[in-house]
Amino acid sequence: MKTKYLFIMLIFLAACSGREKLSDAYGNFEAVEKLVASQANGQILWLKIEEGNRLDSGAVVGLIDTTDLYLKKQQLLSRKNAVAAGIESVRAQMDVQKQQKENLLVDRNRLEKLFEEGAATQKQMDDVKGAVELAEKQIDATRSNLNAIYDEVAAIESQIKQVKENIRKCYIRNTTDGTVLTKISESGEVTAFGRPLYRIAGLDPLILKAYVSGEQLPDVKLGQKVEVQVDKNAEENQSFEGTISWISDQAEFTPKIIQTKEDRINLVYAVKVLVPNDGTLKIGMPGEVNFKDGNEK
Repeated sequence: MKTKYLFIMLIFLAACSGREKLSDAYGNFEAVEKLVASQANGQILWLKIEEGNRLDSGAVVGLIDTTDLYLKKQQLLSRKNAVAAGIESVRAQMDVQKQQKENLLVDRNRLEKLFEEGAATQKQMDDVKGAVELAEKQIDATRSNLNAIYDEVAAIESQIKQVKENIRKCYIRNTTDGTVLTKISESGEVTAFGRPLYRIAGLDPLILKAYVSGEQLPDVKLGQKVEVQVDKNAEENQSFEGTISWISDQAEFTPKIIQTKEDRINLVYAVKVLVPNDGTLKIGMPGEVNFKDGNEK
């Protein structure tokens, strides 16, 4: 009987000894989450996303009602055409005035020669000079009217561009490659500028945020390759290769997720490890880091 108990005790001690092979750091996986918000006001006509969907950056996933904007654009186009229709008429008027001025300049040159020969009076010279100046003022006034029309057309075109941009914003475009975490709005709802529609995060790679002691910190470097382990089952771990992408420059108290109170009262430094994800890793999953290729301490 004593032999049986001794055998059980040896197995227990061996198991305890195996569990003493602790990793260098512990933490949880997280991802950079982004909140996709509405860029327009109106009713959501359709929003084709579900939680867990994998979306590409730039993909159109929904549409907000554009009826009012479309009608406004059509009104502006009609107004632009009506205003622009007057351009040719004003140009024709200016062409006539320019031709009249040319004719007056010919008359003035002829009178100047006659005046030099004494065959024309000063009054005739003054009259033709006044007519030329009047023609120039008429041309300037017509040119000013033409420029005003051009300015009005440009202003309308600017408004049309703005309306087109607002219509473009009614198409809900995904902003980053990733997986939908939370769907906040639904088709048929009325939304407004800045109102959240859904939350998305890139899941490959994931970030393991772990904590190291000040004693370990000198051995931790940016770009360093490390071993990351997660639970595969009750007995085994699954290993991944990760890369240290960030090291905190300030110490902090160990977060409560660390199991023992003794560890939680110590000051530690946070590090982030980028880990390629084949679908195994999940946000919030605990992970372990070995800075020395998983060697025992």
